[in-house]
Amino acid sequence: MGFVLRWLVAFVLLAATFNPTEWNYARWVQANWNEQMPLAVLFGLLLLVGYIIYLRATLRSIGAFGMGLVLALVAALLWVLYDFGWLRLENRSVNLWIGLIALSLILGVGLSWSHVRRKLSGQADMDDVDE
Repeated sequence: MGFVLRWLVAFVLLAATFNPTEWNYARWVQANWNEQMPLAVLFGLLLLVGYIIYLRATLRSIGAFGMGLVLALVAALLWVLYDFGWLRLENRSVNLWIGLIALSLILGVGLSWSHVRRKLSGQADMDDVDE
């Protein structure tokens, strides 16, 4: 359940920043920058803190190579789904949602990797020693 929660938070972070609907930070800021500048800056900083937490943990746990490897696995899965005819890529909105899911999976795996490694190997990372 821990991975699912970390993945969902990453998905919400990415979808709150931008998605194909009108309900996202990027479009809200475009429409309300002049009237709501302080609130836009506050929300932007909150999103930035979320990204820093996720990206720092992901880079520390799996690194850039690991991020690329997870992205390659997700891309290969999408290729298989497309090749079998289970996935169509004509709709831009669906493609954007798929991209958000793929990126959130990378961040979710990155944030969860230390926990997975500890369960598989029994070895704690140096950052986990204080737990």
